[in-house]
Amino acid sequence: MALSSIVMAAWLVKPVIGYIIDNSLNKKIWIILASILSIGTVTLLGTIQFSILALIIFLLLHSTYAAFRDVAVDGIMCVEGKKANATGKIQSVQWTAINIAIILVGIGGGYLAEKAGYKLAFLYLTPVYLLIIFTALKYNEEKTEKKLKNSLAGDLKKIFADKNMLVVALFIFLYKYSPSFGTPLFFIQRDNFGWGKIWIGTLSTIGVVFGIAGSLCYYKMSTRINLKKWLYWSVFLGAITTLSYLYYTPVTAIIYDIIYSFMGMFIFLMLMDFMARNSAEGLEATSFAFLCSISNLALITSNLSGAFFLPKLGLSWLIIISALTSFLCLPLIRHLKDK
Repeated sequence: MALSSIVMAAWLVKPVIGYIIDNSLNKKIWIILASILSIGTVTLLGTIQFSILALIIFLLLHSTYAAFRDVAVDGIMCVEGKKANATGKIQSVQWTAINIAIILVGIGGGYLAEKAGYKLAFLYLTPVYLLIIFTALKYNEEKTEKKLKNSLAGDLKKIFADKNMLVVALFIFLYKYSPSFGTPLFFIQRDNFGWGKIWIGTLSTIGVVFGIAGSLCYYKMSTRINLKKWLYWSVFLGAITTLSYLYYTPVTAIIYDIIYSFMGMFIFLMLMDFMARNSAEGLEATSFAFLCSISNLALITSNLSGAFFLPKLGLSWLIIISALTSFLCLPLIRHLKDK
């Protein structure tokens, strides 16, 4: 867990990455540059035997390049999406692609891990990055003069001076926060239900497939829904689905995983769409990364509070408390601007 946290450290400072992307070069160039550096990194990882320390350093660099691509792509999504009133549609396409990739990585990565080893797996990433570069070259980004004229503190001050941005950030934190109980359910599946790794993995893949269905559904409906109204009702729906875990059997576990994967992806994209619409003009990469960091902070807080409450209260009361905390964000909804 500690090693994986080190490798993912760059994803915790996405607003800083957003500042660099917003103020120097352009998003297209950053995607291409990060992909070229990734090719160099996976080539080294695939051909040289490194020590554990060196391996961690290179994996941290590899993760950092991925974070730059992620923030740059999200910045493009905000800019182009707001221009065309299609932030929801673009994110639906993004997350459909991500979920398909998750399935392919699960199948292909598992096969490579068992048959070939990690070095060949890294080398197989080279054509993927070449395809990213080829795709990025096709994108025509509007040319703007960027000379790091604003400091990071200045850009963050501009974001924090925006009252709507602060309300949105607080809403996102409270919307996403609830003490987590996902890990205890995994142990129930393994120890109480007697499920094996293959079936748990298969069920997870089925959930991803229904998640793709949820993202396609949002693609169709994103421009026709009232986000504020749907976010309001999703709070109640989230509380009900949370309470449903008080009745957890082998049958309901399968039903929940399928239905909630579909609903969860739809609601997740609705929230991401809302965040994109409220990104700051001219600071799309920075402000969207800031809101994503708030969302990630809420998830971390959820996990920590869930771990704290579980041994003290037990699973049933933890589920009830988790459902009740869903309503903390309700008073803020009337203050949100539906852009």
